[in-house]
Amino acid sequence: MKPDYLIVGSGLSALVFGALMANSGKSVQILEAHEHPGGFGHTFTMAKKYTFNAQLHYVWDCGEGKTVNQVLKRLGLDRDVTFERYDPDGFDHMRMPGYALDIPSQPEELIRRLSALFPANSDRLRQFVNEVEKTGAGLQILAPPIKLTELLKHPNEVFCAVQYLNSTLQDVFDKFQLPQAAQTLLALQWPDFLLPPNQLSFYAWVLLFRGYQAGAFYPTQHFERVINSFVKVIESQGGQVLLNHEITNFIVTDKTVTGVEAMDLTTHQTHEFTGETVICNIDPKKAAKMIGEEKFSPKLRRKLNYEYSPSNFMAYCVVKDIDLRNYGFGKWNLFHTEHEDLNEAFTQMYEHHDFSNPSFAMTTPTLLTEASRDCPEDCQIVEFLTVANYDYFKQLRETNRKTYNLKKQEILDSILDVVEKHYVPNFRKHMVFHITGSPTTNERFCWCPQGNSYGSSLTPRNMGLGRLNHETSLNNFYFCNASSGYPGFAPTIWTGALLYQRLSGDVILGNN
Repeated sequence: MKPDYLIVGSGLSALVFGALMANSGKSVQILEAHEHPGGFGHTFTMAKKYTFNAQLHYVWDCGEGKTVNQVLKRLGLDRDVTFERYDPDGFDHMRMPGYALDIPSQPEELIRRLSALFPANSDRLRQFVNEVEKTGAGLQILAPPIKLTELLKHPNEVFCAVQYLNSTLQDVFDKFQLPQAAQTLLALQWPDFLLPPNQLSFYAWVLLFRGYQAGAFYPTQHFERVINSFVKVIESQGGQVLLNHEITNFIVTDKTVTGVEAMDLTTHQTHEFTGETVICNIDPKKAAKMIGEEKFSPKLRRKLNYEYSPSNFMAYCVVKDIDLRNYGFGKWNLFHTEHEDLNEAFTQMYEHHDFSNPSFAMTTPTLLTEASRDCPEDCQIVEFLTVANYDYFKQLRETNRKTYNLKKQEILDSILDVVEKHYVPNFRKHMVFHITGSPTTNERFCWCPQGNSYGSSLTPRNMGLGRLNHETSLNNFYFCNASSGYPGFAPTIWTGALLYQRLSGDVILGNN
């Protein structure tokens, strides 16, 4: 008997959609090519004792009444899946030569700290932060499902948001004539987007920056508990999550998607799976090529013509017999740059593959929660992330594996040189394990084309009115992933919940 919903891919938005549908009494079947569910949220173990989450994550919109909380409550998971809040007095610590800024939750305190660093520009900095608040309020009103009464009630906020439709973060920095160092400190969490200010959509930056101000969080039991909890809801209602099943083809008849062909990677046998409705969690552009782009409407083909987000370099390190809390680490992330101009820093690393003056993110998941699932008690985990060029690493890996591995080690050494100079003098001496990942690692283990980290790149073009959504122009077939919604933990949960609302008519997301 075919399920009500056949879902291809088990990323977070698909698991949320599947869990909500299963919880409402619908039959659900999920096919996943990887050996773990969760997409970029999946968890893996190395050396039998160190547990890591794919990518560097911290999350927002998890507070009482917020999107994540609303979804968890509907599924009866809000007591089992809980979150630890980052330090509201400084959830992101920005560091660059000569300057240090801890980003607080309160906008007024942010203005005070910026003004103390740049007293001659305090008025401009206040105007900029106020504009961010106003734009964020407008974007919240414009988020689907849009309510006409809210639009009419807040015309100034809506107008403020609309005027920045095509703006980059750099455009707005320039508008308010912020000093270069202030720009860098404010944009130093660029690894969250993998884009520099002159390419990053102002909308994307505002949504994330304000989201974290309202509350930055980390799961109490790490991300594995979150993913497994959604899977358990699906399976407890009779649904299936079949791992190691790679989609090889979509079955399409008269503009209606009826199912897929998938290879069981453990037996290498191909099977046919059908469903009343097919939900596509794999990359929309990749799926469209498998189906045949000519089968989609011209309007949808235009929306599918997005560029992928840049990819990243990731290093997972384990240190022993040292407490990183004594060296400036804690319930926050650290962002460091050796280069004052982030646009130039990005170009240097992404286009010239030069990491001699790196700009990167650091986080310590072991210190974010008391749960010790990720490593032995005498160890702590620290993760590093920066941008990396997929084409460059793909060529290295295919032509000379030794050179490929040397480049990864070179980047790690460049980062660790900075860490030992500015943070932990003897870091390498305490390091008992490390593993690095490149853009090709992302592609192999997270099944993301070109190693992209966020689906479509977060530029103004991709964040504008022509952005892809769940609609596909084919019958019984819907997109549900980062490129057809928004990337990140809370936004993908929102994407899955919103599609559930649209297909079921059951409203669970209130104003938040």
